[in-house]
Amino acid sequence: MAVQLAVVLLALALALALRPWRLLAGGRLLTPLLASLVVLPWLWALPSLHAMPLQLQWSGACLVLLMLGWPLAIPVLCVVAVIATAIAGAGWVEAVAMAAWVGVLPATLGLAIGAAVRRVLGTHPFVYVLGRAFAGSVLSLFAASVLRQWSGEALPGVGPNLSLVAHWLTAWADAFVTGMLAAIFVAFRPQWLATWSDALSLRR
Repeated sequence: MAVQLAVVLLALALALALRPWRLLAGGRLLTPLLASLVVLPWLWALPSLHAMPLQLQWSGACLVLLMLGWPLAIPVLCVVAVIATAIAGAGWVEAVAMAAWVGVLPATLGLAIGAAVRRVLGTHPFVYVLGRAFAGSVLSLFAASVLRQWSGEALPGVGPNLSLVAHWLTAWADAFVTGMLAAIFVAFRPQWLATWSDALSLRR
C-alpha cells in the first residue's frame, strides 16, 4: 500500500507541476477528457460488479495518454480510480491500488515506450498507430500487470502461469481498441490527440 501510494503521489505531483490545465486551452481536449471520466470508471469497476472467473480489469490508460498527454492523463486517471471505487463500493486501499496499477503505471510506461519508438522509428503515421498506440500499449499494459503480480497481487484462485496468459491476452485486447481508436482519431479527429502533430507526422 505504501509503495502504491508513493507512486501515485509522485506521478501526480510531477504531472501537476507541469500545469496540465494549460492543455485544456481552446477546449479541444474537453471531449476526450469528459469521455474518459464517464466511460472508464465503469470499465474499471466491472470486475467488482460481476462475478467473473478471472477478475481482469480493462485499463484504457494508454488511450487516455494518447488523447490527453501524460501531465493531464495522470490526474484524470486518479479521478477515474476514485469514481470507479465509489461505483464498486470499495475502499481507499482499492482506489490507490487501482490508480497505481491500472492507471498511473501503464500510462507512464506507455509514455516511455512511446518516446523510445518515436526516437528510433520517427514520426510516421504508421509508427504512431502501430508503434505507439498498438505495440506500445501491449508492452506497457502487460509490463504493469506483471509488476502487479510480482508485487503479490495475483488473480484470486488462479495460478501464476495462467495469470500471465490472462494478462497478456487482456493487454492485446486493450491495445487493439487503443490502436483502432487512435487510427480513427488520426483520420477524423486529430484534435482529440494531444500526442499527435500533423506538422511532424505528415511532413513530406
